Amino acid sequence: MRRTVVVLLAAASLLSCTSAPPPSGSSASSHPTQAASAASSPTLTPSQQPSTLPVPSATPGVTSTAPGTTDGIPAFDHVYLIIMENRGYGDIVGNSDAPYLNSLIDSYGLATNYDAVAHPSQPNYVALFAGSTLGVTSDGPYDLGGQNLADQLDAAGKSWHVYEQNYPGSCSPAGSANGGIDLVGLAGYYFRKHNPAISFTDISRQPARCASITSLSSFDPSAANFELIVPNTYNDMHSAPTATGDAFLAGFVPLITNSPDFARSLLVITWDEGTSGEGGGGQVATLVISPLQATPGARSPVAHDHYSLLRTVEDGLALPCLNNSCQADALSEFFVPE
Repeated sequence: MRRTVVVLLAAASLLSCTSAPPPSGSSASSHPTQAASAASSPTLTPSQQPSTLPVPSATPGVTSTAPGTTDGIPAFDHVYLIIMENRGYGDIVGNSDAPYLNSLIDSYGLATNYDAVAHPSQPNYVALFAGSTLGVTSDGPYDLGGQNLADQLDAAGKSWHVYEQNYPGSCSPAGSANGGIDLVGLAGYYFRKHNPAISFTDISRQPARCASITSLSSFDPSAANFELIVPNTYNDMHSAPTATGDAFLAGFVPLITNSPDFARSLLVITWDEGTSGEGGGGQVATLVISPLQATPGARSPVAHDHYSLLRTVEDGLALPCLNNSCQADALSEFFVPE
């Protein structure tokens, strides 16, 4: 039987990112003080709220030639990663403006001690895609060398697809683009800085490879072993209130979780960066969503970061580790050992 992983990521600090104009009829909200880091105990603790859903530094460019340990990580057919923007842990967890996200937390899993690795936004996207920031310290039109997750997947005979909402397509190098409603949520802006794949020249200069970067309208949960989903800058919370992003996820996530491909899969939702300095990029909420989880509603205080998430993807798809992911611990505590 095929297995699937879903990962969802996002958020850079609002002060450090270029903002799109606010959507008509709304304005970006201020954020509450970030919650304190979770306790140091490694024990998973289930949420106290009732479930409302069905339960189911390395040198840049260095790659391990041997797969990392897969202890505790199931083998998946698909990995889904959703990256949201610019919210700290306390801006999401327990926030009444994010009822859908909190229902997912109560029914699935939450990493409570998870940090982004840098400010501003773009280094975090690169880190999630390459296991290193590769020297990127700002938002800009980078053309990067070095190996990345897409290279690993291609070498292993596996597939990948990047869904960038409102991306103009055709290997476009544009820094930004404005489009209409793209499958679900508000019309909004695509930003290149939120598209890690297009920053690598072995993708951007090869039309056959960058054809795997499309807008969201063609989304298919069975399209690839690894699928990265990046909403536009309104639906990802970058330039709109938390409630806007929550509503987008409420409309989009069921396209994954109601699919037969979700039966043995992992969906991760994260934020690119938080609003503080912990771990280099601030503490962010990271949701682990899978029918293969050991404890529904579990909350893990184990220390993790974006490299841990990449290691989880690599382990779940039987790939070698890449750069800093080789020293990172996968999110294995959420799963039943196989």
